[in-house]
Formats: sequence, structure tokens, C-alpha cells
Amino acid sequence: MPHLLYIEDDQEIGTWLSNELESKGYQVTWLKSGEGAEAHANQADLAILDVMLPGLDGFSVGKRLKRENSTLPILMLSARTAVEDKLEGLSFADDYVTKPFHPDELAARIEVLLRRFQKHEQMIELQHLRIHPKELHIVNIITNEEVLLTGKQFHLFQCFLRHLNQILTKEQLYEQVWGESYIEGDKTLMVHIRYLREKIELDPSQPTIIETIRGIGYRVKL
Repeated sequence: MPHLLYIEDDQEIGTWLSNELESKGYQVTWLKSGEGAEAHANQADLAILDVMLPGLDGFSVGKRLKRENSTLPILMLSARTAVEDKLEGLSFADDYVTKPFHPDELAARIEVLLRRFQKHEQMIELQHLRIHPKELHIVNIITNEEVLLTGKQFHLFQCFLRHLNQILTKEQLYEQVWGESYIEGDKTLMVHIRYLREKIELDPSQPTIIETIRGIGYRVKL
């Protein structure tokens, strides 16, 4: 499920487009300003920015995101149709869509960008695994067999891959994968980690890919 970062300050438009995109199978993080956008962009596959935002405008936010991560595709949405505005947007963004627009057209443009950037994605070799992170195609290079994950296992492992070498707390993982606050004592995450280890570890009883950081959470190291 591709994760979209959507920045739009208009409540009505933001609600409508978020619902439309989610109905088409995207995970959407909707922000009403560019504040904190960089943190969310690290977990996103694509960013959609309105130009008219409170504080920093969409052009400024987009340029900053592109500087931080040149491989993040950015799509600008704007009611500005002047050539000068389009040229400014396309000086850093990867597409520029003018309002009004049809959600099907926007989804088609999103898919084009996701495919274009996916081609340039780097493969990850993690111990005995060869991984294509975006679609999470995983091959065990010892057996040459594909490793198949369930939906939650997919999102959980993808979360680790987005934060390689970082310790992730139980709270962070639960919020990112389940979209809810972690409740102390809940065993759901632990159970999914165990099942995921059974799929990807050579010896699940002595895991070397997903490390347990006692008292804090988990980490996947290259």
C-alpha cells in the first residue's frame, strides 16, 4: 500500500481528497501545514503539496523536502495556472496539477510517478535476503525462494526498512503499522514480530535480522 504525504490547509478539500485517495488503496497522511513535513516524508512514497499553505508556501516546503530526499516524488496541486507558477513548481517538483482536477486523473499521475521512481530504487541485500523495498519483493538467496509476507508483516518489515539501523520503539511501530496508540501490555506487536521472524530469519529462535533492544523496541541493521 503506497504511503502518500498530503499537505493541504483547506478542511473541505483535504477531507474530500484524502477519502478519495484512501478509497483507491493509498495510505494517506494529511497535514494542514508544512510544519513537521520532513519527519513524515521519511515514511512516504510520494508527497502531494498544495501551493497556498499557512506559513511556508508549498513551493518552499517542496524544495526543502526535495533537498532532504531527492528520490521522493513530489506532485504540486494549485489553482495557479500561470506559466510562471508552473515553471517554478516544475523546477523541483515532478508533476504539477491545476485545480479543479478529477481524482482519477490525479491517481493516474500518482501511479506514473511511483512507477518512475520505483525503477531507480536500490536493492537491499540483508544477510541472506535480497529485497526490493517499495514492492517488498524478498528472495532468500540461499534457497532462491521468494519470501511471502501477510499484509501486516509487509507493513511492519517495510517500516523497519525505512528506518534501517535505527532503534524503533514499540510505540512507534504500533502507531505506524496499526495507526493507533500502543497500549502497554498489548501482545499484538510481539506476536507479529515472532511470525515475521519465522518468515525471514534463518533461525527464528536466535534472530539476527530483527534485533530486540531490551526495554526499548527493535532494530534492523544492514
